[in-house]
Amino acid sequence: MSQPSIDQQLLWDVETARAYDTPGEGMFAPEVIGPTVAALADLAEGGPAVELAVGTGRVAIPLVEAGVPVVGVELSHAMIARLREKIDDERLPVVQGDMTTTRVGEGFALVYLVFNTISNLLTQDEQVACVRNAARHLRPGGRFVVELWVPQLRALPAGHGATVEVSEPGYLLVDTYDALRQLVVSHHVGFDPDLGGGREARITRSPHRYAWPSELDLMARLAGLELEHRWADWDRSTFTADSRSHVSVYRLP
Repeated sequence: MSQPSIDQQLLWDVETARAYDTPGEGMFAPEVIGPTVAALADLAEGGPAVELAVGTGRVAIPLVEAGVPVVGVELSHAMIARLREKIDDERLPVVQGDMTTTRVGEGFALVYLVFNTISNLLTQDEQVACVRNAARHLRPGGRFVVELWVPQLRALPAGHGATVEVSEPGYLLVDTYDALRQLVVSHHVGFDPDLGGGREARITRSPHRYAWPSELDLMARLAGLELEHRWADWDRSTFTADSRSHVSVYRLP
């Protein structure tokens, strides 16, 4: 069975880039951004960093403001344009390209991927290539950091292929699973929570390939990296069998 072909420029278009930033809320909330930036700054240990798939600069901009030099890699024209509305190229250089192959130099203290970004690569080969590309940027002792969700296959009802991940007024997130290919499609449903507000809803979908923590560890080993830490979140809490996500820190010997 062939893997799906996704045009990333269409997936991450102008409309998506405009809607991506939610200042002060969601993944832009201070309680989310603060621990993320603090952990990454500590891991960089004063050295320069690379963010793969930098997007609109959600993490890179506050990390730069915290004193860590960052270079971004980003494929989407629209996401780069949105980032440039907030910060100039001198303070945050960005190279347009694919995170599996694009090189921006070497000798970096830190390379990182946040908010499930590696799952945007829809094959195992692409994910392995991404990890290897990250490792090539690092100096000895440098770190590669990945934030990724833990697949909730245990939550799948018998005979069903979907889970409801978020249910709140005006928004539903439903994930449908193809367990044979480790593919998930996230269905984001927005609607007026007032029943008198009409019957229309807006649906957007995004495809992902999930990888188990152990699979990610093997990818890292193939790239010459060693697991240093695994946390349940950026607050560095303990990762357990019940954790819904993880932050994994790998180090180049």
